[in-house]
Amino acid sequence: MGGRIEDYALIGDTQSAALVRQNGSIDWLCLPRFDSAACFAALLGDDRNGCWRITPVEVVANVRRRYRDETLVLETELETAEGLVRLVDFMPPRREAARIVRLVEGVRGRVRMRMDLALRFDYGHVRPWLRRVDGMWTAIAGADSVRLDTTLDVRERDATLSAEFVVAAGTFVPLVVSWCPSHEPPPPPADPLAALAATESFWERWLASCTYEGEWREAVVRSLITLKALTYAPTGGIVAAPTTSLPESIGGVRNWDYRYCWLRDAAVTLLALTRAGFRDEARAWHDWLLRAVAGAPSDAQIVYGVAGERSLPEHELSWLPGYEESRPVRVGNDAVGQFQLDVYGEVIGALYEARRAGLDGGSEIWDLTRAFIEFVSSHWQLPDDGIWESRGPRRHYVTSKVMAWTAVDRAIADAETHGFPAPLGRWRALRDQIRQEVETRGFDHARGTFTRWYGSTALDASSLLTPFVGFLPADDPRVLGTVAAVERELAHEGLVYRYTPSGGPRTDDGLPPGEGAFLACSFWLVGNYARSGRLEEARELFERLLSLRNDVGLLAEEYDPVTGRQLGNFPQAFSHVPLIMAAFTLADPE
Repeated sequence: MGGRIEDYALIGDTQSAALVRQNGSIDWLCLPRFDSAACFAALLGDDRNGCWRITPVEVVANVRRRYRDETLVLETELETAEGLVRLVDFMPPRREAARIVRLVEGVRGRVRMRMDLALRFDYGHVRPWLRRVDGMWTAIAGADSVRLDTTLDVRERDATLSAEFVVAAGTFVPLVVSWCPSHEPPPPPADPLAALAATESFWERWLASCTYEGEWREAVVRSLITLKALTYAPTGGIVAAPTTSLPESIGGVRNWDYRYCWLRDAAVTLLALTRAGFRDEARAWHDWLLRAVAGAPSDAQIVYGVAGERSLPEHELSWLPGYEESRPVRVGNDAVGQFQLDVYGEVIGALYEARRAGLDGGSEIWDLTRAFIEFVSSHWQLPDDGIWESRGPRRHYVTSKVMAWTAVDRAIADAETHGFPAPLGRWRALRDQIRQEVETRGFDHARGTFTRWYGSTALDASSLLTPFVGFLPADDPRVLGTVAAVERELAHEGLVYRYTPSGGPRTDDGLPPGEGAFLACSFWLVGNYARSGRLEEARELFERLLSLRNDVGLLAEEYDPVTGRQLGNFPQAFSHVPLIMAAFTLADPE
């Protein structure tokens, strides 16, 4: 049985990532990519589905964790009656092989330790063949080969590698797991201490570009590092989260695979990174985008694989019981076939912001922008699946129309500023037409609020984005009325749910009811408070949301205010991005 979602910390090498539990167990790891099959899947089952645990034999009385300075090197201190031991976990920047390095350091006394390495390929389904090669244990199954490098006396039992050892103060024991294709020779052994120095140096060099020096630097920097960890370095793609099927409601069915590159999530991530001074990621994402959406705009998808793959078939893993019995466990994502109009606004908005940051995308980027606008021009009046990826009927979602307006508005601004060729008269008329329809059909005048879709009485927290994209100013009565309606009908002590729930066995999104408060929406409320002059309330809510992070500063997708637990895939880019943007907004509400 795994821990709470917030019990985990993230380590990664910008190609894959692992989740390390407070008890010293790595319960989730996919190799060699974010979206590869997991070799540790205890997160969605139990130890039999694969994990790597290093922990004291005696009862652990106290656990303390932190990241080393402003890096992704994790330190976990485990205290027993015998003494204190420190685990240092990290994934070195990848060169010849994907690796996890674990250093067991004695801090005080003599602590008896146990190591259990249970590799289970194909999401915990396949037990590998274990053998010793050149004195080191190797696990092989299918296309995967993993080698354990250590000085410990390791024994094999029931397809698990185990060792017991003692760590005294001032000594340390290194362990390294390396992956390579099974048909290739194993990579050369790694120098653990040299790898540690290289990893710390990598993160320190990367963070040198950060321009944020405000009041909440710790929270912003940790979020930026998390976003960087979710980028796939070889291509520039950005995954939404490194996990699949962590539930939006314990025991529920809203369990999705987020190990892919959503255009929306990647666009807003790019916005946060460029705002904080990171330009290389913007260039890499430009290149990834051009490759991914190459072809007709009508063929563009809302989500792609990390290298731009288009086929992401969704299927269920029947052998995994799911996180706390939350079934099904899904791999792939059928949202790949959805029509989400808002994506065009997010992507063109991100390209616009990148140009403002001094990144010239060249003629190819402008050609892409023009093609997207022409597609929006001929499709904006159609119903779509909406920003929340409804699996119910398509509707005329208000936020989708607002983001279509945003796409046209930003394209016009780019053309005017840079002299790009464009049919500006037609585009301005289109922008005005979309605005008029949204204000006429998407606003409930009786209640003074924007609605979820045309003619609906339901609310949608994504309407809080309206002032951020410039559709209306934050102090416009219609925006203020929408904020008041969200506070009244969607918020619980400042924590905002995505949309008005409906009764019955299935909700308007085509799924059974039940989910937590959506953290991104709650940060959007902070921004609305700040922009409308409610600065004290904005700061108070922002501090409340920061308090929901776990002990190492990470956030999942949602939060359950009743049980006080994080929910959904973890860590979630779409939670850390609005955290960063809210911090910038509090510093400068305009």
